[in-house]
Formats: sequence, structure tokens, C-alpha cells
Amino acid sequence: MSESTENYIEEDNPILHLELEDGRIMDCAVIAIFEAGSDQQTYIALIPIEDLEKDEEETALLLYRYVISPDDADVFSLDNIEDDEEYQVVTSTLDEILEEETL
Repeated sequence: MSESTENYIEEDNPILHLELEDGRIMDCAVIAIFEAGSDQQTYIALIPIEDLEKDEEETALLLYRYVISPDDADVFSLDNIEDDEEYQVVTSTLDEILEEETL
């Protein structure tokens, strides 16, 4: 998924316009941008706006590695998390973050 030029986050509202592989755009609410794991890699948690508008209890949570370009802080890429162990660390960290916010 590492296509950095078409993905961007609006400044006023934490919405990411995510370009999918088929060229469609999916608007997602940015839930969190956070670091996890021993290497402190940055990750992003997203929920499709379409799922939020359906007002259902279960929504799709999308997690990606969030990689900022070393040349331009406004340019980033999203990489899939393909390792189960890494995914587990990321979800545990996100759970802790969300738990802290609700206290």
C-alpha cells in the first residue's frame, strides 16, 4: 500500500483520504497516530467514515505502519502490517491508549 502521494490528512478534521489499490478513495477517521514496539515504529489507526455513519456496534479498524518521508514531513506512506506478532503488539498498545483516554 505504500502510495504516499495520494493519501493526506485534513488539518481541521482528522480525516484521511485513503486511495485504494483500485483507485477509489475511502475517507477514514484518524483514531490515533502512535508509536509501538521496541523499535518505536509509528502506526496509524483508522475507521472508515462509512462504517461510522452506519451507526453499527462493529466497525472495521484499519491499522498501518505510518512512515513519514525523511525529505518532507508532509509526505507519508502507509504500509501493511503483515507479521502477526507485530500486529498483536500494535493492537495491545492501541488498546492501552484508548483505555487511558476513556479514564
